[in-house]
Amino acid sequence: MSTLHLDGFLPYRLSIASNRVSNVIATAYQAMFGLKIPEWRLVAVLAEGEGMSQQALGVMTRMDKVTVSRAAIGLVERGLVKREPNPHDQRSHLLRLTRSGEELYEQVAPKALELERRIFAEFEEKEIGQLRSMLERLEDAAAGFEVEAT
Repeated sequence: MSTLHLDGFLPYRLSIASNRVSNVIATAYQAMFGLKIPEWRLVAVLAEGEGMSQQALGVMTRMDKVTVSRAAIGLVERGLVKREPNPHDQRSHLLRLTRSGEELYEQVAPKALELERRIFAEFEEKEIGQLRSMLERLEDAAAGFEVEAT
């Protein structure tokens, strides 16, 4: 019988590393901008393009409906995001950054890039590229299991 040693179990190690990095970032965003990680993810995705429905944001950020909804409500209440009717689906709304949301993004994005730089300061560019490539492959492999489970 195989024995599972949690410290050597790669999904566990990946989760621990992800949680540690997320906690560093979450603490910084909360302290500097009053943003929670789900809120920042919505702001970042909305800054990259056109208005999106909450459903599309959930797919794009890989967050569940409740998390997206709570983050969107918080951002709307703060005047960072506005809801507009969706011309393609009257049952949903499109979310867009307000001018205040755009200004916040312009403040947060450089800080996010600086945090990323600091976290990966001890890594060589080649290693970072390898990590990116491996993460993409890992996500693709996991996506195959999601299809099987449905």
